[in-house]
Amino acid sequence: MGVGEIAGLIAAIAFAVLAGFLIYPLIRLGKLFDQIADTVKDAGDHALPALDEGVTTVQEVNKTLADVNRISSAASATANNVGALTNLYGSFLGKPVIKIASIVYAAKTTAQSFAHPKDAKETTTTATATKTKGE
Repeated sequence: MGVGEIAGLIAAIAFAVLAGFLIYPLIRLGKLFDQIADTVKDAGDHALPALDEGVTTVQEVNKTLADVNRISSAASATANNVGALTNLYGSFLGKPVIKIASIVYAAKTTAQSFAHPKDAKETTTTATATKTKGE
Protein backbone atom coordinates (compact mmCIF):
# COMPACT_ATOMS: atom_id res chain seq x y z
CA MET A 1 0.00 0.00 0.00
CA GLY A 2 1.23 3.34 -0.92
CA VAL A 3 1.26 6.61 0.93
CA GLY A 4 -1.64 7.96 -1.18
CA GLU A 5 -3.78 4.96 -0.42
CA ILE A 6 -3.13 5.25 3.34
CA ALA A 7 -3.94 8.97 3.22
CA GLY A 8 -7.17 8.20 1.35
CA LEU A 9 -8.07 5.50 3.91
CA ILE A 10 -7.47 7.93 6.80
CA ALA A 11 -9.55 10.59 5.05
CA ALA A 12 -12.39 8.10 4.50
CA ILE A 13 -12.34 7.00 8.15
CA ALA A 14 -12.29 10.66 9.31
CA PHE A 15 -15.21 11.42 7.00
CA ALA A 16 -17.16 8.41 8.34
CA VAL A 17 -16.56 9.54 11.96
CA LEU A 18 -17.56 13.10 11.10
CA ALA A 19 -20.73 11.85 9.37
CA GLY A 20 -21.48 9.70 12.44
CA PHE A 21 -21.22 12.72 14.72
CA LEU A 22 -23.40 14.86 12.42
CA ILE A 23 -26.18 12.29 12.04
CA TYR A 24 -27.60 12.80 15.55
CA PRO A 25 -27.94 16.64 15.32
CA LEU A 26 -29.43 16.29 11.83
CA ILE A 27 -32.02 13.80 13.11
CA ARG A 28 -32.89 16.15 15.98
CA LEU A 29 -33.12 19.05 13.54
CA GLY A 30 -35.47 17.00 11.34
CA LYS A 31 -37.70 16.26 14.36
CA LEU A 32 -37.71 19.97 15.21
CA PHE A 33 -38.81 20.82 11.67
CA ASP A 34 -41.58 18.20 11.92
CA GLN A 35 -42.80 19.75 15.17
CA ILE A 36 -42.72 23.23 13.63
CA ALA A 37 -44.72 21.96 10.65
CA ASP A 38 -47.31 20.37 12.99
CA THR A 39 -47.55 23.59 15.02
CA VAL A 40 -48.06 25.70 11.90
CA LYS A 41 -50.70 23.25 10.65
CA ASP A 42 -52.55 23.32 14.00
CA ALA A 43 -52.39 27.12 14.12
CA GLY A 44 -53.80 27.30 10.59
CA ASP A 45 -56.54 24.81 11.47
CA HIS A 46 -57.56 26.88 14.48
CA ALA A 47 -57.11 30.28 12.84
CA LEU A 48 -59.52 29.71 9.95
CA PRO A 49 -62.56 28.94 12.14
CA ALA A 50 -61.69 31.88 14.38
CA LEU A 51 -61.56 34.16 11.33
CA ASP A 52 -64.90 32.78 10.13
CA GLU A 53 -66.44 33.46 13.53
CA GLY A 54 -64.97 36.97 13.49
CA VAL A 55 -66.52 37.65 10.09
CA THR A 56 -69.87 36.34 11.33
CA THR A 57 -69.65 38.54 14.42
CA VAL A 58 -68.85 41.63 12.36
CA GLN A 59 -71.81 40.89 10.06
CA GLU A 60 -74.17 40.55 13.03
CA VAL A 61 -72.86 43.81 14.53
CA ASN A 62 -73.43 45.55 11.18
CA LYS A 63 -77.02 44.25 11.10
CA THR A 64 -77.59 45.51 14.64
CA LEU A 65 -76.12 48.91 13.79
CA ALA A 66 -78.40 49.13 10.75
CA ASP A 67 -81.38 48.44 13.04
CA VAL A 68 -80.16 51.11 15.48
CA ASN A 69 -79.80 53.58 12.61
CA ARG A 70 -83.37 52.89 11.50
CA ILE A 71 -84.66 53.30 15.06
CA SER A 72 -82.75 56.55 15.62
CA SER A 73 -83.91 58.01 12.31
CA ALA A 74 -87.51 57.10 13.19
CA ALA A 75 -87.10 58.73 16.62
CA SER A 76 -85.65 61.84 14.98
CA ALA A 77 -88.55 62.03 12.54
CA THR A 78 -91.01 61.59 15.41
CA ALA A 79 -89.34 64.37 17.40
CA ASN A 80 -89.47 66.68 14.37
CA ASN A 81 -93.15 65.88 13.84
CA VAL A 82 -93.98 66.51 17.50
CA GLY A 83 -92.13 69.83 17.35
CA ALA A 84 -93.98 70.88 14.21
CA LEU A 85 -97.30 69.83 15.74
CA THR A 86 -96.55 71.80 18.90
CA ASN A 87 -95.74 74.88 16.85
CA LEU A 88 -98.94 74.42 14.88
CA TYR A 89 -101.09 74.12 18.02
CA GLY A 90 -99.25 77.05 19.57
CA SER A 91 -99.90 79.31 16.62
CA PHE A 92 -103.40 77.99 15.98
CA LEU A 93 -104.70 78.00 19.56
CA GLY A 94 -102.24 80.23 21.42
CA LYS A 95 -102.96 83.55 19.76
CA PRO A 96 -106.75 83.30 19.98
CA VAL A 97 -106.55 82.23 23.63
CA ILE A 98 -104.34 85.23 24.42
CA LYS A 99 -106.74 87.56 22.59
CA ILE A 100 -109.75 86.14 24.45
CA ALA A 101 -107.93 86.47 27.77
CA SER A 102 -107.04 90.10 27.04
CA ILE A 103 -110.66 90.85 26.03
CA VAL A 104 -111.96 89.25 29.24
CA TYR A 105 -109.44 91.22 31.33
CA ALA A 106 -110.38 94.47 29.56
CA ALA A 107 -114.10 93.79 30.10
CA LYS A 108 -113.48 92.97 33.76
CA THR A 109 -111.44 96.12 34.30
CA THR A 110 -114.06 98.22 32.50
CA ALA A 111 -116.87 96.68 34.54
CA GLN A 112 -114.95 97.37 37.75
CA SER A 113 -114.32 100.97 36.73
CA PHE A 114 -118.07 101.50 36.21
CA ALA A 115 -118.97 99.71 39.43
CA HIS A 116 -116.35 101.41 41.62
CA PRO A 117 -115.11 104.61 39.95
CA LYS A 118 -112.87 105.64 42.88
CA ASP A 119 -111.05 102.26 43.03
CA ALA A 120 -110.56 102.25 39.28
CA LYS A 121 -108.85 105.67 39.37
CA GLU A 122 -106.45 104.47 42.08
CA THR A 123 -105.59 101.29 40.16
CA THR A 124 -105.04 103.30 36.98
CA THR A 125 -102.87 105.79 38.84
CA THR A 126 -100.91 102.98 40.49
CA ALA A 127 -100.45 101.18 37.17
CA THR A 128 -99.27 104.42 35.51
CA ALA A 129 -96.87 105.15 38.38
CA THR A 130 -95.46 101.63 38.21
CA LYS A 131 -95.04 101.96 34.46
CA THR A 132 -93.25 105.30 34.86
CA LYS A 133 -90.85 103.87 37.53
CA GLY A 134 -90.08 100.83 35.38
CA GLU A 135 -89.05 102.93 32.39
